[in-house]
Amino acid sequence: MIERKHADWRREKMVWLMLALPTAAVVAGVATLIIALRAGGQDSVPDPVRRSAQIQTGDLSADARAARLSLSGVLRIDAETGAIAVELQPRPEATVLELHLIHPVDAAADRSISLTPGTDAWLGRISDFDGGHAWRVRLAASDGRWRIHGRLPAGSRTATLKPALAEP
Repeated sequence: MIERKHADWRREKMVWLMLALPTAAVVAGVATLIIALRAGGQDSVPDPVRRSAQIQTGDLSADARAARLSLSGVLRIDAETGAIAVELQPRPEATVLELHLIHPVDAAADRSISLTPGTDAWLGRISDFDGGHAWRVRLAASDGRWRIHGRLPAGSRTATLKPALAEP
């Protein structure tokens, strides 16, 4: 009878392959789960929408009203003081305006500032403003009747605001 010597299992390549493939699948699954949880479930658009299947429908009546009124404006932010001034043409009749600075990725970093009328512009103040990235800007009447939009580029302190829809 011939006696066979068994090889050590740690030296067999097939055993390592059988262990490595399921381990790699588990690591990839955990990494995917971590990425998905960190991304959050926030929509990039903070407006309320109605969902039907894969279609999202939003209310554009405030944008249409801004277009009918031919509203436009310029937003200026002072880097040192945080003072905000918005000049609008034509000047709307409202007691308070709501300025929304929408972060491009993190909805938790969105900022809302109430602006009050001054002599030439609507005025407000923001503390610790991060101008290191671009912001989407939305200015609306406090009652939501109209709204205009713009983009504040990274490093800039000025944004042009216009209606999202063309004039009818």
